[in-house]
Amino acid sequence: MKNYIIHDPWHIIEDQFRAEHNEFSESIFSIGNGRMGQRANFEEAYSGKTMQGSYLAGVYYPDKTRVGWWKNGYPEYFAKVINAVQWIGLDIQIDGTTLDLAQCEIISFERRLDMKAGVLYRTFRAKMPNGKEVEITAKRMYHLFQSDTASLQYTLRVLNSDADVAVRSYLDGDVVNRDSNYDERFWVPIAEDIQDDLVLVKETRKTTFRVEARLRNVCYVGGTAQSSGIKRKEQFYVGEELHAHLKAGESIRMEKYVAMVSSLNHPLDKLTEAAQNSLEKIASKSYDELIQLQTEAWARIWEESDIQIEGDVAAQQAIRFNIFQLNQTYTGEDARLNIGPKGFTGEKYGGVTYWDTEAYCLPFYLATQEPKVARNLLLYRYQHLEKAIENAGKLGFSDGAALYPMVTINGEECHNEWEITFEEIHRNGAIAFAIYNYVRYTDDSEYLSTHGLEVLIGISRFWAQRVNWSEQKQQYVMLGVTGPNEYENNVNNNWYTNKIAVWCLRYTLKVIAQEQTLHEDRLYELLSRLDFKAEESPLWQHIVDNMYLPEDSGRGVFLQQDGFLDKELIPVAELPAGVRPLNQHWSWDRILRSCYIKQADVLQGIYFFEDEFDTNTIRRNYDFYEPLTVHESSLSPCVHAIIAAKLGKEDKAYEFYLRTARLDLDDYNNDTEDGLHITSMAGTWLAIVEGFAGMRVRDGQLHFQTFIPKNWQSYAFHVQYRGTKLYINVSQDDFEVKNLSDTEISIIFNGEQLLIEPEWKS
Repeated sequence: MKNYIIHDPWHIIEDQFRAEHNEFSESIFSIGNGRMGQRANFEEAYSGKTMQGSYLAGVYYPDKTRVGWWKNGYPEYFAKVINAVQWIGLDIQIDGTTLDLAQCEIISFERRLDMKAGVLYRTFRAKMPNGKEVEITAKRMYHLFQSDTASLQYTLRVLNSDADVAVRSYLDGDVVNRDSNYDERFWVPIAEDIQDDLVLVKETRKTTFRVEARLRNVCYVGGTAQSSGIKRKEQFYVGEELHAHLKAGESIRMEKYVAMVSSLNHPLDKLTEAAQNSLEKIASKSYDELIQLQTEAWARIWEESDIQIEGDVAAQQAIRFNIFQLNQTYTGEDARLNIGPKGFTGEKYGGVTYWDTEAYCLPFYLATQEPKVARNLLLYRYQHLEKAIENAGKLGFSDGAALYPMVTINGEECHNEWEITFEEIHRNGAIAFAIYNYVRYTDDSEYLSTHGLEVLIGISRFWAQRVNWSEQKQQYVMLGVTGPNEYENNVNNNWYTNKIAVWCLRYTLKVIAQEQTLHEDRLYELLSRLDFKAEESPLWQHIVDNMYLPEDSGRGVFLQQDGFLDKELIPVAELPAGVRPLNQHWSWDRILRSCYIKQADVLQGIYFFEDEFDTNTIRRNYDFYEPLTVHESSLSPCVHAIIAAKLGKEDKAYEFYLRTARLDLDDYNNDTEDGLHITSMAGTWLAIVEGFAGMRVRDGQLHFQTFIPKNWQSYAFHVQYRGTKLYINVSQDDFEVKNLSDTEISIIFNGEQLLIEPEWKS
């Protein structure tokens, strides 16, 4: 763990430079705007440990999969959101010596992310090898109000003597990904131009995404604007160099305004026009005006999604950090985009879509944004249904069976680990559950008719073909799967997978029956188009009635899979601290033979289907599995926090909340330098709203069952529900519920029915 991030309610702050942890800090201080984003790389040259990262959403490359030997059905590539254009770069020479913090004596240093305004700041004083002392102040934004633009302001002051300063501002398109499987280069140059603005145009190999970056530099020396500098261009590179002689105490300020547009969003013949228009919109304003616009845009986000905590600064900082990162990763404005596990903060996982979106992120967007944002997340999967059917076909399934990918950016499976690609099929269930979750929350039943049911039928057809009848058990079984717990591969009858398959089939049959009553003609048209057979519904019902779900009647718990009790059940608490995380100390063989659980598995199913189980059943399963869980997946602690809260285990709920909330800020799993765990950040919100506040939707009504951690004075949040906006404040000895809409709403709060009148009426 690391604990050098200073606790502050609205800022992420490091107060000194730690070269050995620079890549960790680059992840922590990443910024973006839903359309593009970047790790917190330095503007000036840095020869120390760093990972360059500048990304455009939806622009990807199919990097050829690297495996020891091929298997039928194996994905041919691993899709990656790739490094785009390095636009922040400044080469700075002071009396002929390059400014490089790795070569300087650092006198003071601070990096600060203002989450309230969405601005990254950095200041430092340093003594260079030639004896020159300099002071730098840098500001950077990815504009939320104009999402294809970004800007920075960089001020350099020479402190102890006069100096000749040269600043070259540039766009560099010759960038690579560190994790390229065959060191392949992803871009080809198209054009470079330096006539007016600096312009760089390039195109991805294979996928032929064209990107145009357009940069305008504005330079001030001692407060006086300078004319254009010396421009030059090379393949993949355009730059502009300005020179100044500074007296001691004088400064030079460079402002960079950039627009980056792609053929994903504009026709090729309109790309230049789009870049010019976007650049003009920001370059015509002062930097202070841009900061004001950015602050106003973030204020609108925070008004809906903020959670306020009194009495615990570490917890307050953490929840805002998680909410901030979620909102700058995905804004919902484009149904072709989704939420990569690392967002714009790193290369790991390729920046593409996993089941995390449906299982963890959807509830956050349902409650904090307009319904169209969550609907776009569902539409993303609907648009990929044909590809899901193709994916299933590659594995031998037929007749419209759909297997959604474990990893995708365009609907095709592109995961590069075979056991997950072929076996971790529970992701299909999470997508079906998201449809159910969306409809029960929004009451948008029309979505079922127009989009959702078609997806549900494809998924149900897959489950019906994936199970097989066991003559020995006289039940249906599911063989050779991997559940959410990836520390178990190729197991039989993973309880969670079997359970969610049964639920999917039952829910699909229920929706068909509803549509038969409500939209018979529309249903008939759909079933005809899908060539739905008369025997499918009876088969699905037979599977529902006869699925094998492993359990241990003596302990009264569901078994994670067949044979789980053959393992040596040694609690995690008895492991030496030096072997954690297991995946960094044990062989994979040893992990697979152990009883240790990477993340909630049985408990994931209990979280989804909580209303099907009585409290004693939930308690027995929690008490059995939690001591065996190492939480080495970022998706695990939040589920445990929610269940612990339901069971009245308030101290454990708080412990798990802190773990999920400060997972990246404190680097619990020693892997944040690869990038932040964006999708699990929604779990932080869930831990408070569904955990501490106990929010549920039952029978079309919002329920709350609240508690408050002992060291908190209060916590408060907003939720949107079916057109109503509520403000909930829970303190140690009281609560407050406000209706910020114009219609009344009835809710169940701590067991009591409350009719909440609109605030304006009181």
